[in-house]
Amino acid sequence: MSALTRKVPSAPAGGTTAPAAVRRRSRRARLTAIAFALPALALLGALVGYPILFSVGRSLFDASGDRFVGLDNYQEMFTDPASLKAVRNTAIWVVAAPAVLTGVGLVLAVLTEKIRWATAFKLLIFMPMAVSFLAAGITFRLVYDQDPQRGVMNAVAVAVHDAFNDSSAYPGARPRGTDVMKESGNGGFQAVAQAEPGKDVTLGLVGLPPASLPQQARPAAPAQVSADAVTGVVYLDFVPGGGGTPGAVDPQERGLPQMAVELTKGGEVVATTTTGDDGSFRFPDAGDGPYGVRLPPKNFAEPYTGIDWLGPTLATPAIIGAYLWIWTGFSMVLIGAGLSSLPRETLEAARMDGASEWQIFRRITVPLLAPVLGVVFVTLVINVMKVFDLVYIIAPGPVQEEANVLALQMWLVSFGGGNNQGLGSAIGVVLLLLVLPVMALNIRRFRRSNR
Repeated sequence: MSALTRKVPSAPAGGTTAPAAVRRRSRRARLTAIAFALPALALLGALVGYPILFSVGRSLFDASGDRFVGLDNYQEMFTDPASLKAVRNTAIWVVAAPAVLTGVGLVLAVLTEKIRWATAFKLLIFMPMAVSFLAAGITFRLVYDQDPQRGVMNAVAVAVHDAFNDSSAYPGARPRGTDVMKESGNGGFQAVAQAEPGKDVTLGLVGLPPASLPQQARPAAPAQVSADAVTGVVYLDFVPGGGGTPGAVDPQERGLPQMAVELTKGGEVVATTTTGDDGSFRFPDAGDGPYGVRLPPKNFAEPYTGIDWLGPTLATPAIIGAYLWIWTGFSMVLIGAGLSSLPRETLEAARMDGASEWQIFRRITVPLLAPVLGVVFVTLVINVMKVFDLVYIIAPGPVQEEANVLALQMWLVSFGGGNNQGLGSAIGVVLLLLVLPVMALNIRRFRRSNR
């Protein structure tokens, strides 16, 4: 038989079953994957899926859970003043905290590359991440304490204030009665009797512990009287142990040094002076009287005690500051990892072309880091929506309502005294709906970066 008429061998019998074998292997692989995924899916359903569905259903019932109320809980959430304040504060957190953290992390990551001890610096900045929010909240509750002797922030504020403004030496001092001095407004005091050259003015004050007087205070003694000068003495009208004559200078009484004294005429200040160590003062070359003698308010003002960091106005920014302290390390390390992967030849080429460091940072570094910055920002947005413990611990009880956020409000109305799980579930569902778009955006960014 010739080659042209030779019969081509038929395919082996098993060849027809090859596609079926591939399908069986593929099906077996899918079943194996499902078998391994089932425990995780069961846990996910029990710990995440079921609570979500239960919360959605519970949000449609009243506080007792017996009566179906539909969307009334959602309506109450957006009409209740406390819940609306929580929504407002949560919006402040979402707008401020992630943006500031991303910016600070970017700046620190760039600067870290230019210092010698970069690793130690990163470790120092990242260390607060190892501190629990409970411990951080207690720490910052002390940091923001109103007492400058305990609160670090107010100790700094008082030190800066006192460096530029003299503090009052005699806070709380006052006249013994209104027969010698009367209030002149704003906390100052005016001598009742008119002053004349050649006559002495005696101004006694009480309300000061003798131990609080300056060390240079000496026994009170009026200035030497002269015909052309207004003289007098300001002293502590109190004798330790009792005794003495009110309104008169006794030998055991001490003068009040460095007390500001004003000489007035027709309501206008014509001269000022300060008392000596014995409390005496003198206005020389005074013309014809009469004059008024006044102790201005700055002598008696209460000492500056700092800023009310945890008051109704500053509570939310103060708590955000504590959050920034904790999460700055996370932002810096993540952005630093992205910065280390940037093409160095691009940066060097820009430098060789004469670009400044600011131009390189603005036109090359930031655009190339945009995906990393986006991931950091979105992750922080998700995180701040769930903030709870810092607000609960740092904000004092009376101010907690002013610093309230949605996560804390959900706990308060459900378990913190409100006992309304229906409204609490509605707040939880709203929080979930707010987080879902941000999570979807984050997942989309991760998939895009993987591709």
